[in-house]
Amino acid sequence: MRKVYIHTFGCQMNKLDSELILGELLENGYELADEESTADVILFNTCSVREHAEERVYSRLSSLKKLKEERPNVIIGLLGCMAQKEKKNALNRIAHLDLVCGPHRYKILPVLIQAAADQRQKVIETSLKGLTDNGNYTRNPQAQTNTFQNYVRVMRGCNNGCSYCIVPSVRGPVTSRPVAEIVDEVKLLADNGCREITLLGQNITTYKSGKNTLTNVLKKVSRVSGLDRVRFITSHPAYVTQELLETMGGHDKICSYLHMPAQSGSDRILKEMGRGYTAKKYLGLVNQARKIVPEIEIASDFIVGFPGETAKDFEATAELIKKARFQNCFVFQYSPRPGTKAMSLDDNVTTESKKERNNLLLKIQSEISAARKQELIGQTLEVLVEGPSKKKPERQTGRTKNNFIVVFESDEDLAGQLVQVKIDAATALTLRGKIQK
Repeated sequence: MRKVYIHTFGCQMNKLDSELILGELLENGYELADEESTADVILFNTCSVREHAEERVYSRLSSLKKLKEERPNVIIGLLGCMAQKEKKNALNRIAHLDLVCGPHRYKILPVLIQAAADQRQKVIETSLKGLTDNGNYTRNPQAQTNTFQNYVRVMRGCNNGCSYCIVPSVRGPVTSRPVAEIVDEVKLLADNGCREITLLGQNITTYKSGKNTLTNVLKKVSRVSGLDRVRFITSHPAYVTQELLETMGGHDKICSYLHMPAQSGSDRILKEMGRGYTAKKYLGLVNQARKIVPEIEIASDFIVGFPGETAKDFEATAELIKKARFQNCFVFQYSPRPGTKAMSLDDNVTTESKKERNNLLLKIQSEISAARKQELIGQTLEVLVEGPSKKKPERQTGRTKNNFIVVFESDEDLAGQLVQVKIDAATALTLRGKIQK
C-alpha cells in the first residue's frame, strides 16, 4: 500500500478538504503516513490569501529537495488556493514538484497522482471548466480528526469581489449544494457519533439553492437526531438578515456565535474595499444580533494598512472595536494580491505602521476579551470537551455554545462529552473552572 502525508495550511475549508482528500485516497488503496520520510506521496494543501502564507509553503517545498534526490519515486504535490493561483509558476520555481492541483479537482486526485507516477512527467490540473468537485464525497471515518466534531461544506466560492481578496479567482464563483444532500451528509456523520457540525462556506450567508437560503439549511440540519450543536462560518455583514438571526435565536441547537468580519471601521476604506456597508450599519447589526440572540458572541476580522489608510481611518477602526466589544478579533496586515482590484492601488502604508496598528488593535481587543471573560466568573457553563490540553495533558479543554474556550482539570479523557463547568478564573484567551458532577 502506498502511503500519503498531507500538510494543511489556512482556513477550516482547507482542513475539511484535506480530510476529504485523505478519504478519497484511502478508498483508492492508500494509507496515512506518520511522517514525510515514510510517505510515497507528500501533498501540501495551501492558502493564498496572503503572500506570507505562500512563502511559507515555498520554503517547505524547497526543503524537500534532498528527500526527492534520495527517493526520486516520491510524488510531491501542491494543492489548494495557491496551486490554483500559481499554476505553472510553481513547477518552474520548484523543480522537484510533480503535481499541481486546484481545489475543484480533488475528486480526480488519485488519477492525477497515478499519472505523475506512471508517466514520470509534471501534472497540472487547475481548470474551472466542467468542475469535478460538486461536494459529494464518501466521509471516511479513518480520515477524521475526531468523530464528535465535523465540518460540512454547504457551498464553495464567492461572488462578492472585495477589492483585496483573491478568493473568487482561486475558489471560483459561488456553487451551493442542495439542502437534501447536505442533510444526508450530516445524518451520516451524526449516526457515526458526531455531536457538533460546523457548516462551511467562504461567504456562507449568500448560500442559495433554489428557493432555499442558509436559514433553511440551519433549520433542517438542527433537526437531525443525535446532533447537539450546529455552527456556521463565515458570515459577510452585508448578507446577515433578521430572518437568519431569528433562526439562530429560535433553535436551541444552533450555536449563538457569529463570525462576521468587519475589516475596517472607516467608511472610506470600507468603500474602497467594496464591502457594501458602513461602520454605522455594521454596529447596528451587532446590536440587532444581541437583541434577538441575547447569549450571542461575535468575532471579527480586520485588515490594517489597506492602501491609503490614514491615522484617522485607523482610529475609526479602533473605535469600532471598542464599541462592538467582540469576543475576539483576527487582525491582519494588508498584503497585495495579484489579480485583485486593490493591486492597482499604491500600497503606501509603511511596514512599520502596519505592525504598529496591528499590535494596537490586538492590545485593545485583549483588554476587551479579558473584561468580558471576567463577567463569566461564578457562572456554570455547558462545555463540549475537545480533549486534553496540548500543553498540560492533565487539563481538559472545550468550548461553550457561544465559542468561549474553557479548561478544567480531570483525571479522565472526556473528549466528545457535554459537561457542566463552574468558572472560577479567566484570562484574555480562556476561561478556567471546575467540572460539576
